[in-house]
Amino acid sequence: MQDVTEPTDAPAGSDLRSLAGRSALVTGASRGIGLSIATELARRGAAVTITARKPEPLEQAAESIRAAVPGAVVAAEPGNAGSPEDRARAVATAAASTGTVDILVNNTGINPIFGPLMSADLDAVRKIFDVNVVAALGFIQECHRAGMGSHGGTVVNIASVAGLSSTGVIAAYGASKAALIRLTEELAAELGPGIRVNAVAPAVVKTQFAEGLLTAGEDVVASRYPLKRVGVPTDVAQVVAFLAGDESSWITGETIRIDGGMLAAGS
Repeated sequence: MQDVTEPTDAPAGSDLRSLAGRSALVTGASRGIGLSIATELARRGAAVTITARKPEPLEQAAESIRAAVPGAVVAAEPGNAGSPEDRARAVATAAASTGTVDILVNNTGINPIFGPLMSADLDAVRKIFDVNVVAALGFIQECHRAGMGSHGGTVVNIASVAGLSSTGVIAAYGASKAALIRLTEELAAELGPGIRVNAVAPAVVKTQFAEGLLTAGEDVVASRYPLKRVGVPTDVAQVVAFLAGDESSWITGETIRIDGGMLAAGS
C-alpha cells in the first residue's frame, strides 16, 4: 500500500518549457496559491507578470520566482483589483513582452466575513462580489481588449469548493465563488473557439488566507479528506498550468475540483 505523504511546497513542475513564448498575468500573486501558480508558469517558460495590492511583498514574490527559475522573465505591477486603472496597467505590463496576454489567472480573492448570511454585513458582501467576481470579469475584459480577443488565449479562474457545496461558515464567499464558476461557463460559451475559460475549485490549502479554516487543527481538517491531507499551493499550480497549456486544448467551461476527495466523500 502506498504511503500517504505530503509533497513539499517547493515548485516541482515540468521542465518541458511548454509555455515558452507566451505571456501570463497572475493576479493576487504576492504569496500562497498565486505565487505558486506564477512560479510554475515561469518554470514552463512563460513571461510572467504578477499583481497584488502591496508593492513590497509583490517585489519579494518576483524575486522568489527569479530565484526558483533562473532566467525567468518576471514583472511586478502593484495595484488594486477593484480599480479599472490598475487592472489596465497590469494588463499593459503583461502584454508588453509579446503584444498580448496569452494566459490570465484570476486568483485575487477576499473573504472578510465569516458566518451565516442572515447576519452578514451587506457592504462586506458587496465587496466580496466586487473583488471575487466583478474584478475577475474586468481583468478578462481588459485582456480581451489588449489582444487576447484577436490572438486567442486561456483564462483560469480560481474558484473554491465553497462554490460547489454549502459551508455555512464562509457563506458569502462561497456564493461569490459559485458566481465565478457560472461566469466561467458563460464566458467559455461566449469566447470560444479562440479563448478557453476554465476554473479550479480547491478545498483547504495551507496558506495564510486559509488560516481561519485550520483553527481546529490541520489533522482534524485532513481527516475529512480521503487523501488524508490538506492541500499545498503546488497542488493547485500544477492543475492551473495544465489548463493554461496546449495539453488541455479541448477543455473549456470546466471547473476542476482539487479537494483531496472531500466532495466525493460527502464531507
